[in-house]
Amino acid sequence: MDTTVEEFLSSYRTQTPTRYSYSQIKKMTNSFKEKLGEGGFGSVFKGKLISGGLVAIKMLGKSKANGQDFINEVAIIGRIHHVNVVRLIGFCSDGSKRALIYEFMPNGSLDKYIYSKEGVENYLSWEKIYEIALGIAHGIEYLHRGCDMQILHFDIKPHNILLDANFQPKIADFGLAKFYPTNENAVSVTRAIRGTIGYIAPELFYPNIGGVSYKSDVYSFGMMLMEMAGRRKNLNAVVEQTSQIYFPSWVYNRLEQGEDMELKYNTEDEKEIAKKLIVVALWCIQLKPVDRPSMTKVMEMLEGSLELLEMPPKPFLSPQELVEICVNWLGHLG
Repeated sequence: MDTTVEEFLSSYRTQTPTRYSYSQIKKMTNSFKEKLGEGGFGSVFKGKLISGGLVAIKMLGKSKANGQDFINEVAIIGRIHHVNVVRLIGFCSDGSKRALIYEFMPNGSLDKYIYSKEGVENYLSWEKIYEIALGIAHGIEYLHRGCDMQILHFDIKPHNILLDANFQPKIADFGLAKFYPTNENAVSVTRAIRGTIGYIAPELFYPNIGGVSYKSDVYSFGMMLMEMAGRRKNLNAVVEQTSQIYFPSWVYNRLEQGEDMELKYNTEDEKEIAKKLIVVALWCIQLKPVDRPSMTKVMEMLEGSLELLEMPPKPFLSPQELVEICVNWLGHLG
Protein backbone atom coordinates (compact mmCIF):
# COMPACT_ATOMS: atom_id res chain seq x y z
CA MET A 1 0.00 0.00 0.00
CA ASP A 2 2.82 2.43 0.89
CA THR A 3 4.51 1.80 -2.46
CA THR A 4 1.28 2.39 -4.39
CA VAL A 5 0.61 5.68 -2.62
CA GLU A 6 4.20 6.91 -2.95
CA GLU A 7 4.24 6.09 -6.68
CA PHE A 8 1.08 8.14 -7.08
CA LEU A 9 2.43 11.09 -5.05
CA SER A 10 5.73 11.10 -6.93
CA SER A 11 3.83 11.54 -10.20
CA TYR A 12 1.52 14.16 -8.70
CA ARG A 13 3.22 17.37 -9.85
CA THR A 14 0.79 20.10 -8.86
CA GLN A 15 1.94 22.65 -6.28
CA THR A 16 -1.31 22.36 -4.33
CA PRO A 17 -2.57 20.76 -2.18
CA THR A 18 0.44 20.88 0.14
CA ARG A 19 2.10 17.80 1.60
CA TYR A 20 2.59 17.85 5.39
CA SER A 21 4.50 15.57 7.76
CA TYR A 22 2.79 13.71 10.60
CA SER A 23 4.59 15.89 13.17
CA GLN A 24 3.11 18.97 11.47
CA ILE A 25 -0.35 17.37 11.63
CA LYS A 26 0.09 16.74 15.36
CA LYS A 27 1.08 20.35 15.87
CA MET A 28 -1.88 21.64 13.82
CA THR A 29 -4.36 19.62 15.87
CA ASN A 30 -2.67 20.26 19.26
CA SER A 31 -2.08 16.50 19.49
CA PHE A 32 -5.60 15.70 18.20
CA LYS A 33 -7.27 17.60 21.02
CA GLU A 34 -10.65 18.40 19.39
CA LYS A 35 -12.47 15.63 17.52
CA LEU A 36 -15.14 16.79 15.07
CA GLY A 37 -16.48 13.42 14.02
CA GLU A 38 -15.83 9.78 13.30
CA GLY A 39 -16.73 7.29 10.56
CA GLY A 40 -15.65 4.10 8.84
CA PHE A 41 -12.71 5.99 7.32
CA GLY A 42 -11.24 7.16 10.64
CA SER A 43 -11.61 10.37 12.66
CA VAL A 44 -11.80 14.09 11.86
CA PHE A 45 -10.07 16.68 14.05
CA LYS A 46 -10.11 20.46 14.17
CA GLY A 47 -6.77 22.06 13.32
CA LYS A 48 -5.08 25.37 12.66
CA LEU A 49 -2.56 26.23 9.95
CA ILE A 50 0.56 28.31 10.69
CA SER A 51 -1.21 31.12 8.83
CA GLY A 52 -3.99 30.92 11.42
CA GLY A 53 -6.69 29.46 9.16
CA LEU A 54 -8.89 26.71 10.60
CA VAL A 55 -8.96 23.29 8.93
CA ALA A 56 -10.60 19.90 9.35
CA ILE A 57 -8.08 17.05 9.35
CA LYS A 58 -9.33 13.59 8.44
CA MET A 59 -7.04 10.89 9.78
CA LEU A 60 -7.54 7.82 7.61
CA GLY A 61 -7.75 4.38 9.15
CA LYS A 62 -6.23 1.31 7.56
CA SER A 63 -7.10 1.27 3.86
CA LYS A 64 -8.98 -1.70 2.45
CA ALA A 65 -8.12 -0.90 -1.15
CA ASN A 66 -4.36 -0.49 -1.41
CA GLY A 67 -4.57 3.19 -0.52
CA GLN A 68 -7.03 3.83 -3.35
CA ASP A 69 -9.42 5.84 -1.16
CA PHE A 70 -6.57 8.19 -0.21
CA ILE A 71 -5.41 8.46 -3.84
CA ASN A 72 -9.00 9.17 -4.93
CA GLU A 73 -9.36 12.08 -2.54
CA VAL A 74 -6.04 13.71 -3.41
CA ALA A 75 -6.36 13.12 -7.17
CA ILE A 76 -10.01 14.15 -7.46
CA ILE A 77 -10.49 16.96 -4.93
CA GLY A 78 -6.98 18.28 -5.53
CA ARG A 79 -7.93 19.22 -9.11
CA ILE A 80 -11.39 20.62 -8.36
CA HIS A 81 -12.19 24.25 -7.68
CA HIS A 82 -15.88 24.88 -7.24
CA VAL A 83 -17.87 26.84 -4.68
CA ASN A 84 -19.98 23.75 -3.89
CA VAL A 85 -17.15 21.23 -3.53
CA VAL A 86 -15.03 21.14 -0.39
CA ARG A 87 -11.45 22.38 -0.92
CA LEU A 88 -8.54 20.07 -0.17
CA ILE A 89 -5.79 22.21 1.35
CA GLY A 90 -3.23 19.50 2.01
CA PHE A 91 -2.49 15.89 2.86
CA CYS A 92 -0.10 13.74 4.85
CA SER A 93 1.42 10.42 3.85
CA ASP A 94 4.09 9.72 6.42
CA GLY A 95 4.79 6.01 6.81
CA SER A 96 1.50 4.39 7.83
CA LYS A 97 0.00 7.76 8.82
CA ARG A 98 -2.31 9.31 6.24
CA ALA A 99 -4.42 12.43 6.56
CA LEU A 100 -6.46 14.77 4.39
CA ILE A 101 -6.67 18.46 5.28
CA TYR A 102 -9.81 20.35 4.23
CA GLU A 103 -11.12 23.85 4.64
CA PHE A 104 -13.01 24.03 7.94
CA MET A 105 -16.81 23.96 7.71
CA PRO A 106 -18.13 25.57 10.91
CA ASN A 107 -21.71 24.35 10.49
CA GLY A 108 -20.80 20.70 10.09
CA SER A 109 -22.74 18.26 7.93
CA LEU A 110 -26.27 18.54 6.56
CA ASP A 111 -27.63 15.51 8.43
CA LYS A 112 -27.48 17.49 11.70
CA TYR A 113 -30.11 19.90 10.37
CA ILE A 114 -32.60 18.07 8.16
CA TYR A 115 -33.76 15.56 10.76
CA SER A 116 -34.39 18.26 13.36
CA LYS A 117 -37.73 19.06 14.97
CA GLU A 118 -39.24 22.49 14.55
CA GLY A 119 -38.35 24.91 17.30
CA VAL A 120 -34.85 23.63 18.00
CA GLU A 121 -31.83 25.80 17.43
CA ASN A 122 -30.62 24.19 14.20
CA TYR A 123 -33.94 24.26 12.32
CA LEU A 124 -33.53 25.41 8.70
CA SER A 125 -36.13 27.48 6.87
CA TRP A 126 -37.68 26.20 3.63
CA GLU A 127 -35.88 28.93 1.71
CA LYS A 128 -32.53 27.82 3.16
CA ILE A 129 -33.30 24.15 2.41
CA TYR A 130 -34.03 25.17 -1.19
CA GLU A 131 -30.79 27.17 -1.47
CA ILE A 132 -28.80 24.22 -0.09
CA ALA A 133 -30.49 21.79 -2.51
CA LEU A 134 -29.71 24.06 -5.46
CA GLY A 135 -26.09 24.46 -4.35
CA ILE A 136 -25.63 20.69 -4.09
CA ALA A 137 -27.17 20.26 -7.55
CA HIS A 138 -24.69 22.82 -8.94
CA GLY A 139 -21.81 20.93 -7.32
CA ILE A 140 -22.84 17.52 -8.68
CA GLU A 141 -23.48 18.98 -12.14
CA TYR A 142 -19.95 20.40 -12.09
CA LEU A 143 -18.53 16.99 -11.19
CA HIS A 144 -20.45 15.38 -14.05
CA ARG A 145 -19.89 18.00 -16.74
CA GLY A 146 -17.65 20.84 -15.59
CA CYS A 147 -14.26 19.11 -15.37
CA ASP A 148 -11.96 17.64 -17.99
CA MET A 149 -13.01 14.26 -16.56
CA GLN A 150 -16.47 13.00 -15.56
CA ILE A 151 -16.39 12.48 -11.79
CA LEU A 152 -18.96 10.16 -10.24
CA HIS A 153 -19.20 10.52 -6.47
CA PHE A 154 -21.09 7.30 -5.59
CA ASP A 155 -21.82 8.39 -2.00
CA ILE A 156 -24.08 11.44 -2.12
CA LYS A 157 -25.88 11.63 1.23
CA PRO A 158 -26.53 14.28 3.94
CA HIS A 159 -23.50 13.20 5.97
CA ASN A 160 -21.22 14.05 3.02
CA ILE A 161 -22.62 17.54 2.48
CA LEU A 162 -20.76 20.11 4.59
CA LEU A 163 -22.02 23.62 5.38
CA ASP A 164 -19.85 26.71 5.64
CA ALA A 165 -20.47 29.74 7.88
CA ASN A 166 -23.22 30.96 5.50
CA PHE A 167 -24.77 27.49 5.13
CA GLN A 168 -23.44 27.21 1.60
CA PRO A 169 -23.21 23.46 0.86
CA LYS A 170 -20.01 21.74 -0.21
CA ILE A 171 -19.79 18.15 -1.40
CA ALA A 172 -17.19 16.13 0.52
CA ASP A 173 -15.78 12.61 0.91
CA PHE A 174 -14.61 11.38 -2.48
CA GLY A 175 -13.25 8.08 -1.15
CA LEU A 176 -15.64 6.05 -3.33
CA ALA A 177 -15.52 8.38 -6.34
CA LYS A 178 -14.35 7.36 -9.79
CA PHE A 179 -13.50 9.44 -12.82
CA TYR A 180 -14.08 8.63 -16.47
CA PRO A 181 -13.80 10.28 -19.90
CA THR A 182 -16.61 12.80 -20.33
CA ASN A 183 -18.02 10.96 -23.37
CA GLU A 184 -18.81 7.78 -21.41
CA ASN A 185 -22.50 7.42 -20.55
CA ALA A 186 -22.24 4.03 -18.82
CA VAL A 187 -19.23 3.10 -16.75
CA SER A 188 -17.64 -0.06 -15.41
CA VAL A 189 -17.70 -0.58 -11.65
CA THR A 190 -15.54 -3.54 -10.72
CA ARG A 191 -15.41 -3.09 -6.94
CA ALA A 192 -18.10 -4.08 -4.45
CA ILE A 193 -21.36 -2.13 -4.40
CA ARG A 194 -20.48 1.51 -3.78
CA GLY A 195 -22.41 3.81 -1.49
CA THR A 196 -24.69 3.81 1.52
CA ILE A 197 -27.90 1.82 1.95
CA GLY A 198 -30.89 4.10 1.41
CA TYR A 199 -29.09 6.21 -1.20
CA ILE A 200 -27.56 3.58 -3.53
CA ALA A 201 -29.07 3.53 -7.02
CA PRO A 202 -30.91 0.26 -7.82
CA GLU A 203 -28.79 -0.47 -10.93
CA LEU A 204 -25.91 -1.20 -8.57
CA PHE A 205 -28.01 -4.14 -7.31
CA TYR A 206 -29.89 -5.02 -10.48
CA PRO A 207 -27.75 -4.45 -13.61
CA ASN A 208 -30.64 -5.53 -15.85
CA ILE A 209 -32.53 -2.24 -15.27
CA GLY A 210 -29.69 -0.18 -16.74
CA GLY A 211 -25.98 0.55 -16.61
CA VAL A 212 -24.15 2.41 -13.86
CA SER A 213 -23.60 6.03 -14.89
CA TYR A 214 -23.86 9.62 -13.68
CA LYS A 215 -27.57 8.82 -13.24
CA SER A 216 -26.53 6.79 -10.16
CA ASP A 217 -25.52 10.06 -8.45
CA VAL A 218 -28.83 11.59 -9.59
CA TYR A 219 -30.70 8.82 -7.76
CA SER A 220 -28.70 9.39 -4.55
CA PHE A 221 -29.33 13.14 -4.80
CA GLY A 222 -33.07 12.45 -5.20
CA MET A 223 -33.19 10.27 -2.09
CA MET A 224 -31.34 12.95 -0.13
CA LEU A 225 -33.60 15.71 -1.52
CA MET A 226 -36.64 13.71 -0.40
CA GLU A 227 -35.23 13.59 3.14
CA MET A 228 -34.48 17.31 3.05
CA ALA A 229 -38.09 18.07 2.12
CA GLY A 230 -39.62 15.52 4.49
CA ARG A 231 -37.29 16.47 7.38
CA ARG A 232 -37.04 12.73 8.13
CA LYS A 233 -35.39 9.51 7.01
CA ASN A 234 -37.07 8.03 3.94
CA LEU A 235 -37.39 4.66 5.64
CA ASN A 236 -38.66 5.10 9.20
CA ALA A 237 -40.52 2.40 11.12
CA VAL A 238 -41.31 4.73 14.05
CA VAL A 239 -44.27 6.58 12.52
CA GLU A 240 -47.95 6.89 13.43
CA GLN A 241 -49.26 5.04 10.35
CA THR A 242 -47.71 2.09 8.54
CA SER A 243 -48.37 3.85 5.20
CA GLN A 244 -45.85 6.52 6.26
CA ILE A 245 -42.96 4.09 6.84
CA TYR A 246 -41.55 4.67 3.34
CA PHE A 247 -41.88 8.41 2.86
CA PRO A 248 -41.46 8.64 -0.97
CA SER A 249 -44.35 6.18 -1.50
CA TRP A 250 -46.58 7.95 1.02
CA VAL A 251 -45.96 11.48 -0.30
CA TYR A 252 -46.36 10.35 -3.93
CA ASN A 253 -49.81 8.96 -3.15
CA ARG A 254 -50.76 12.22 -1.38
CA LEU A 255 -49.72 14.31 -4.40
CA GLU A 256 -51.38 11.94 -6.89
CA GLN A 257 -54.67 12.20 -4.99
CA GLY A 258 -54.40 15.99 -4.69
CA GLU A 259 -54.09 15.82 -0.90
CA ASP A 260 -51.94 17.97 1.33
CA MET A 261 -48.39 16.67 1.95
CA GLU A 262 -48.76 17.39 5.68
CA LEU A 263 -45.32 19.00 5.87
CA LYS A 264 -44.63 21.91 8.21
CA TYR A 265 -44.93 25.07 6.14
CA ASN A 266 -46.50 28.38 7.13
CA THR A 267 -46.99 30.22 3.84
CA GLU A 268 -47.96 29.43 0.25
CA ASP A 269 -44.39 30.19 -0.84
CA GLU A 270 -43.05 27.59 1.59
CA LYS A 271 -45.65 25.07 0.41
CA GLU A 272 -44.55 25.69 -3.19
CA ILE A 273 -40.89 25.13 -2.30
CA ALA A 274 -41.76 21.89 -0.49
CA LYS A 275 -43.80 20.58 -3.44
CA LYS A 276 -41.10 21.51 -5.94
CA LEU A 277 -38.42 19.69 -3.94
CA ILE A 278 -40.64 16.60 -3.64
CA VAL A 279 -41.56 16.46 -7.36
CA VAL A 280 -37.93 16.93 -8.45
CA ALA A 281 -36.85 14.23 -5.98
CA LEU A 282 -39.49 11.85 -7.42
CA TRP A 283 -38.06 12.38 -10.92
CA CYS A 284 -34.53 11.69 -9.64
CA ILE A 285 -35.45 8.38 -7.98
CA GLN A 286 -37.07 6.79 -11.02
CA LEU A 287 -36.24 3.08 -11.03
CA LYS A 288 -34.62 3.00 -14.48
CA PRO A 289 -31.61 5.29 -15.01
CA VAL A 290 -32.88 6.30 -18.47
CA ASP A 291 -36.00 7.82 -16.87
CA ARG A 292 -34.03 10.07 -14.50
CA PRO A 293 -33.04 13.62 -15.48
CA SER A 294 -29.43 14.79 -15.74
CA MET A 295 -28.22 17.16 -13.03
CA THR A 296 -28.40 19.96 -15.62
CA LYS A 297 -32.12 19.24 -16.02
CA VAL A 298 -32.51 18.94 -12.23
CA MET A 299 -31.12 22.46 -11.85
CA GLU A 300 -33.54 23.74 -14.50
CA MET A 301 -36.48 22.15 -12.66
CA LEU A 302 -35.39 23.56 -9.30
CA GLU A 303 -34.91 27.05 -10.72
CA GLY A 304 -38.05 26.97 -12.88
CA SER A 305 -41.74 27.38 -12.12
CA LEU A 306 -43.64 24.75 -10.17
CA GLU A 307 -46.49 24.99 -12.70
CA LEU A 308 -44.17 23.70 -15.44
CA LEU A 309 -43.23 20.58 -13.45
CA GLU A 310 -45.06 17.42 -14.49
CA MET A 311 -45.79 14.66 -11.99
CA PRO A 312 -43.49 11.72 -12.76
CA PRO A 313 -44.66 8.10 -12.93
CA LYS A 314 -44.60 6.22 -9.64
CA PRO A 315 -40.85 5.71 -9.47
CA PHE A 316 -39.89 3.29 -6.79
CA LEU A 317 -40.04 -0.13 -5.27
CA SER A 318 -42.39 -1.00 -2.43
CA PRO A 319 -41.01 -1.13 1.13
CA GLN A 320 -41.15 -4.92 0.93
CA GLU A 321 -39.01 -4.87 -2.22
CA LEU A 322 -36.62 -2.44 -0.54
CA VAL A 323 -36.21 -4.86 2.35
CA GLU A 324 -35.55 -7.64 -0.16
CA ILE A 325 -32.85 -5.49 -1.80
CA CYS A 326 -31.23 -4.87 1.60
CA VAL A 327 -31.25 -8.62 2.34
CA ASN A 328 -29.72 -9.36 -1.06
CA TRP A 329 -27.10 -6.68 -0.49
CA LEU A 330 -26.16 -8.09 2.91
CA GLY A 331 -25.93 -11.53 1.28
CA HIS A 332 -23.64 -10.00 -1.35
CA LEU A 333 -21.34 -8.81 1.43
CA GLY A 334 -21.25 -12.37 2.74
